[in-house]
Amino acid sequence: MKKQNIYLLEKGKEFTILTIAVAIIASAVYLFLVPSRTSVSSISGLGIIISHFITLPLSTITMILNIVLLIIGFILCGKEFGVKTLYTSIMLPVFIGIYEFILPNYQSMTNSQELDVLCYILVVSIGLSLLFNRNASSGGLDIVAMVMHKYLQIDLGKAMSISGMCVALSSLLIYDSKSVILSLLGTYFNGIILDNFIFGQKLKRRVCIITQKEEQLRDFIINHLHSGATFYEAIGAYNMEKHNEVITIVDRNEYQKLMNYIHTNDPDAFVTVYTVSDMRYKPKIY
Repeated sequence: MKKQNIYLLEKGKEFTILTIAVAIIASAVYLFLVPSRTSVSSISGLGIIISHFITLPLSTITMILNIVLLIIGFILCGKEFGVKTLYTSIMLPVFIGIYEFILPNYQSMTNSQELDVLCYILVVSIGLSLLFNRNASSGGLDIVAMVMHKYLQIDLGKAMSISGMCVALSSLLIYDSKSVILSLLGTYFNGIILDNFIFGQKLKRRVCIITQKEEQLRDFIINHLHSGATFYEAIGAYNMEKHNEVITIVDRNEYQKLMNYIHTNDPDAFVTVYTVSDMRYKPKIY
Protein backbone atom coordinates (compact mmCIF):
# COMPACT_ATOMS: atom_id res chain seq x y z
CA MET A 1 0.00 0.00 0.00
CA LYS A 2 2.84 2.34 0.85
CA LYS A 3 4.57 1.55 -2.44
CA GLN A 4 1.36 2.34 -4.31
CA ASN A 5 1.01 5.66 -2.50
CA ILE A 6 4.62 6.56 -3.26
CA TYR A 7 4.05 5.64 -6.92
CA LEU A 8 0.94 7.81 -7.11
CA LEU A 9 2.73 10.72 -5.43
CA GLU A 10 5.62 10.45 -7.90
CA LYS A 11 3.26 10.34 -10.86
CA GLY A 12 1.28 13.25 -9.47
CA LYS A 13 4.48 15.25 -9.03
CA GLU A 14 5.62 14.38 -12.54
CA PHE A 15 2.37 15.43 -14.20
CA THR A 16 2.29 18.61 -12.12
CA ILE A 17 5.71 19.50 -13.51
CA LEU A 18 4.55 18.62 -17.02
CA THR A 19 1.50 20.89 -16.61
CA ILE A 20 3.68 23.77 -15.41
CA ALA A 21 6.05 23.21 -18.34
CA VAL A 22 3.22 23.28 -20.87
CA ALA A 23 1.78 26.43 -19.28
CA ILE A 24 5.19 28.09 -19.67
CA ILE A 25 5.36 27.07 -23.33
CA ALA A 26 1.82 28.29 -24.03
CA SER A 27 2.69 31.62 -22.40
CA ALA A 28 5.76 31.94 -24.60
CA VAL A 29 3.72 31.20 -27.73
CA TYR A 30 0.79 33.52 -27.09
CA LEU A 31 2.50 36.36 -25.24
CA PHE A 32 5.63 36.59 -27.40
CA LEU A 33 5.59 34.45 -30.55
CA VAL A 34 2.17 35.48 -31.88
CA PRO A 35 2.71 39.26 -31.52
CA SER A 36 6.27 38.98 -32.88
CA ARG A 37 4.90 38.09 -36.35
CA THR A 38 7.58 35.44 -36.75
CA SER A 39 7.60 31.67 -36.98
CA VAL A 40 10.25 30.36 -34.59
CA SER A 41 10.96 26.66 -34.13
CA SER A 42 7.58 25.30 -33.06
CA ILE A 43 4.44 23.66 -34.38
CA SER A 44 2.58 26.68 -33.03
CA GLY A 45 4.72 28.81 -35.33
CA LEU A 46 3.56 26.67 -38.25
CA GLY A 47 0.03 26.99 -36.91
CA ILE A 48 0.35 30.79 -37.04
CA ILE A 49 1.29 30.55 -40.71
CA ILE A 50 -1.61 28.20 -41.46
CA SER A 51 -4.05 30.42 -39.58
CA HIS A 52 -3.55 33.08 -42.25
CA PHE A 53 -5.06 30.70 -44.82
CA ILE A 54 -7.61 28.80 -42.70
CA THR A 55 -10.18 30.54 -40.51
CA LEU A 56 -9.56 28.45 -37.40
CA PRO A 57 -8.17 29.53 -34.02
CA LEU A 58 -4.50 28.87 -33.39
CA SER A 59 -5.39 26.49 -30.56
CA THR A 60 -7.48 24.32 -32.91
CA ILE A 61 -4.82 24.22 -35.62
CA THR A 62 -2.17 23.33 -33.03
CA MET A 63 -4.35 20.50 -31.71
CA ILE A 64 -4.81 19.01 -35.19
CA LEU A 65 -1.11 19.19 -36.03
CA ASN A 66 -0.17 17.74 -32.65
CA ILE A 67 -2.48 14.77 -33.05
CA VAL A 68 -0.95 13.84 -36.40
CA LEU A 69 2.61 14.06 -35.10
CA LEU A 70 1.64 12.45 -31.80
CA ILE A 71 0.67 9.28 -33.65
CA ILE A 72 4.08 9.26 -35.31
CA GLY A 73 5.86 9.82 -31.99
CA PHE A 74 3.84 7.11 -30.26
CA ILE A 75 4.81 4.57 -32.93
CA LEU A 76 8.50 5.48 -33.15
CA CYS A 77 9.37 6.51 -29.58
CA GLY A 78 7.39 4.09 -27.47
CA LYS A 79 4.49 3.95 -25.07
CA GLU A 80 5.93 6.09 -22.26
CA PHE A 81 6.77 8.88 -24.66
CA GLY A 82 3.30 8.66 -26.20
CA VAL A 83 1.39 8.72 -22.89
CA LYS A 84 3.20 11.77 -21.55
CA THR A 85 3.09 13.62 -24.84
CA LEU A 86 -0.57 12.75 -25.30
CA TYR A 87 -1.21 14.73 -22.13
CA THR A 88 1.03 17.68 -23.01
CA SER A 89 -0.17 17.78 -26.63
CA ILE A 90 -3.74 18.21 -25.42
CA MET A 91 -2.87 20.67 -22.68
CA LEU A 92 -0.83 23.00 -24.91
CA PRO A 93 -3.71 23.99 -27.21
CA VAL A 94 -5.97 24.11 -24.14
CA PHE A 95 -3.70 26.68 -22.49
CA ILE A 96 -3.43 28.61 -25.77
CA GLY A 97 -7.24 28.52 -26.01
CA ILE A 98 -7.48 29.96 -22.51
CA TYR A 99 -5.22 32.82 -23.54
CA GLU A 100 -7.32 33.37 -26.68
CA PHE A 101 -10.40 33.60 -24.46
CA ILE A 102 -9.06 35.92 -21.74
CA LEU A 103 -6.81 38.03 -24.01
CA PRO A 104 -8.60 38.08 -27.38
CA ASN A 105 -7.00 41.30 -28.63
CA TYR A 106 -3.60 40.92 -27.02
CA GLN A 107 -0.79 43.09 -28.33
CA SER A 108 2.94 42.89 -27.70
CA MET A 109 3.99 43.84 -24.17
CA THR A 110 7.44 44.86 -25.46
CA ASN A 111 6.35 46.72 -28.60
CA SER A 112 9.47 45.33 -30.22
CA GLN A 113 9.63 42.44 -32.68
CA GLU A 114 13.21 41.64 -31.72
CA LEU A 115 12.49 41.63 -27.97
CA ASP A 116 9.43 39.44 -28.49
CA VAL A 117 11.54 36.86 -30.31
CA LEU A 118 14.21 36.97 -27.61
CA CYS A 119 11.67 36.61 -24.80
CA TYR A 120 10.01 33.72 -26.63
CA ILE A 121 13.30 31.86 -27.00
CA LEU A 122 14.21 32.24 -23.33
CA VAL A 123 10.78 31.36 -21.93
CA VAL A 124 10.00 28.45 -24.26
CA SER A 125 13.43 26.88 -23.64
CA ILE A 126 12.65 26.63 -19.93
CA GLY A 127 9.40 24.78 -20.62
CA LEU A 128 10.88 22.49 -23.26
CA SER A 129 13.85 21.54 -21.09
CA LEU A 130 11.49 20.49 -18.30
CA LEU A 131 9.65 18.24 -20.73
CA PHE A 132 12.67 16.74 -22.50
CA ASN A 133 14.36 15.88 -19.21
CA ARG A 134 11.30 13.75 -18.38
CA ASN A 135 11.20 12.01 -21.75
CA ALA A 136 8.19 14.05 -22.78
CA SER A 137 7.37 16.67 -25.36
CA SER A 138 4.90 19.47 -25.95
CA GLY A 139 4.08 17.79 -29.24
CA GLY A 140 4.68 18.96 -32.77
CA LEU A 141 8.29 19.69 -33.69
CA ASP A 142 9.43 18.38 -30.32
CA ILE A 143 8.31 14.94 -31.48
CA VAL A 144 10.24 15.35 -34.71
CA ALA A 145 13.32 16.39 -32.73
CA MET A 146 13.12 13.45 -30.34
CA VAL A 147 12.68 11.01 -33.24
CA MET A 148 15.79 12.50 -34.90
CA HIS A 149 17.64 12.31 -31.57
CA LYS A 150 16.72 8.64 -31.08
CA TYR A 151 17.31 7.32 -34.60
CA LEU A 152 19.91 9.72 -36.02
CA GLN A 153 21.84 10.41 -32.77
CA ILE A 154 21.49 14.17 -33.25
CA ASP A 155 21.61 16.41 -30.17
CA LEU A 156 18.15 17.59 -29.20
CA GLY A 157 19.05 21.25 -29.64
CA LYS A 158 20.40 20.63 -33.14
CA ALA A 159 17.41 18.46 -34.06
CA MET A 160 15.10 21.24 -32.92
CA SER A 161 17.07 23.70 -35.04
CA ILE A 162 16.87 21.55 -38.18
CA SER A 163 13.13 20.92 -37.94
CA GLY A 164 12.55 24.49 -36.80
CA MET A 165 14.41 25.93 -39.78
CA CYS A 166 11.83 24.34 -42.08
CA VAL A 167 9.04 26.06 -40.14
CA ALA A 168 10.96 29.35 -40.08
CA LEU A 169 11.32 29.24 -43.86
CA SER A 170 7.56 28.80 -44.19
CA SER A 171 7.20 32.37 -42.89
CA LEU A 172 8.22 33.44 -46.41
CA LEU A 173 4.60 32.78 -47.35
CA ILE A 174 3.16 35.65 -45.32
CA TYR A 175 5.90 37.77 -43.70
CA ASP A 176 8.48 40.25 -44.94
CA SER A 177 12.21 39.55 -45.17
CA LYS A 178 12.95 40.96 -41.70
CA SER A 179 10.47 38.58 -40.08
CA VAL A 180 11.92 35.64 -42.01
CA ILE A 181 15.46 36.48 -40.90
CA LEU A 182 14.32 36.86 -37.28
CA SER A 183 12.54 33.52 -37.55
CA LEU A 184 15.70 31.81 -38.78
CA LEU A 185 17.96 33.45 -36.21
CA GLY A 186 15.47 32.77 -33.43
CA THR A 187 15.27 29.11 -34.42
CA TYR A 188 19.04 28.77 -34.43
CA PHE A 189 19.56 30.38 -31.02
CA ASN A 190 16.60 28.51 -29.58
CA GLY A 191 18.41 25.26 -30.35
CA ILE A 192 21.61 26.45 -28.71
CA ILE A 193 19.85 27.68 -25.56
CA LEU A 194 17.73 24.55 -25.34
CA ASP A 195 20.81 22.35 -25.60
CA ASN A 196 22.39 24.32 -22.75
CA PHE A 197 19.30 24.03 -20.56
CA ILE A 198 19.18 20.27 -21.06
CA PHE A 199 22.83 19.35 -20.76
CA GLY A 200 24.51 22.36 -19.17
CA GLN A 201 23.42 21.48 -15.64
CA LYS A 202 24.34 17.81 -16.09
CA LEU A 203 27.81 18.22 -17.52
CA LYS A 204 30.52 16.71 -15.37
CA ARG A 205 34.27 16.36 -15.77
CA ARG A 206 36.28 13.17 -15.77
CA VAL A 207 39.60 14.11 -14.19
CA CYS A 208 42.61 11.79 -14.58
CA ILE A 209 45.53 12.53 -12.24
CA ILE A 210 49.02 11.07 -11.84
CA THR A 211 50.56 12.31 -8.61
CA GLN A 212 53.17 11.35 -6.07
CA LYS A 213 50.70 12.20 -3.29
CA GLU A 214 48.05 9.59 -4.00
CA GLU A 215 46.87 9.01 -0.44
CA GLN A 216 46.48 12.72 0.29
CA LEU A 217 44.54 13.14 -2.97
CA ARG A 218 42.36 10.13 -2.18
CA ASP A 219 41.59 11.54 1.26
CA PHE A 220 40.66 14.93 -0.24
CA ILE A 221 38.33 13.42 -2.87
CA ILE A 222 36.55 11.13 -0.42
CA ASN A 223 36.39 13.24 2.73
CA HIS A 224 36.26 16.79 1.36
CA LEU A 225 34.60 16.47 -2.04
CA HIS A 226 32.50 13.53 -0.82
CA SER A 227 33.02 11.91 -4.18
CA GLY A 228 34.54 8.65 -5.41
CA ALA A 229 37.66 7.72 -7.31
CA THR A 230 39.23 4.79 -9.12
CA PHE A 231 42.92 3.82 -9.23
CA TYR A 232 44.39 2.36 -12.42
CA GLU A 233 47.93 1.15 -12.91
CA ALA A 234 49.69 3.06 -15.69
CA ILE A 235 53.12 2.42 -17.19
CA GLY A 236 55.13 5.31 -18.63
CA ALA A 237 56.39 4.62 -22.16
CA TYR A 238 59.67 6.53 -21.74
CA ASN A 239 61.19 4.66 -18.78
CA MET A 240 58.51 1.94 -18.20
CA GLU A 241 57.92 3.15 -14.64
CA LYS A 242 54.67 2.17 -13.00
CA HIS A 243 52.31 4.83 -11.64
CA ASN A 244 48.78 4.88 -10.30
CA GLU A 245 46.34 7.03 -12.25
CA VAL A 246 43.55 8.47 -10.10
CA ILE A 247 40.26 8.96 -11.96
CA THR A 248 37.30 10.83 -10.51
CA ILE A 249 34.14 12.39 -11.96
CA VAL A 250 33.12 15.75 -10.51
CA ASP A 251 30.68 18.57 -11.17
CA ARG A 252 31.70 22.18 -11.83
CA ASN A 253 31.96 23.19 -8.20
CA GLU A 254 33.90 20.06 -7.21
CA TYR A 255 36.16 20.46 -10.23
CA GLN A 256 37.20 23.94 -9.14
CA LYS A 257 37.94 22.75 -5.60
CA LEU A 258 39.92 19.80 -6.94
CA MET A 259 42.01 21.97 -9.25
CA ASN A 260 42.74 24.41 -6.45
CA TYR A 261 43.83 21.55 -4.20
CA ILE A 262 46.16 20.07 -6.84
CA HIS A 263 47.62 23.47 -7.71
CA THR A 264 48.37 24.16 -4.05
CA ASN A 265 49.53 20.72 -2.86
CA ASP A 266 51.05 19.10 -5.93
CA PRO A 267 51.67 21.55 -8.82
CA ASP A 268 53.78 18.87 -10.57
CA ALA A 269 50.84 16.47 -10.89
CA PHE A 270 49.90 15.40 -14.43
CA VAL A 271 46.20 16.09 -15.05
CA THR A 272 43.92 15.43 -18.02
CA VAL A 273 40.26 16.47 -18.10
CA TYR A 274 37.36 15.19 -20.19
CA THR A 275 33.76 16.40 -20.43
CA VAL A 276 31.10 13.87 -19.46
CA SER A 277 27.50 14.46 -20.56
CA ASP A 278 25.91 11.25 -19.32
CA MET A 279 26.56 8.51 -16.77
CA ARG A 280 24.87 5.15 -16.31
CA TYR A 281 25.23 3.20 -13.12
CA LYS A 282 23.08 0.38 -11.83
CA PRO A 283 24.21 -0.83 -8.40
CA LYS A 284 24.13 -4.54 -7.67
CA ILE A 285 21.66 -5.74 -5.10
CA TYR A 286 22.94 -8.49 -2.81
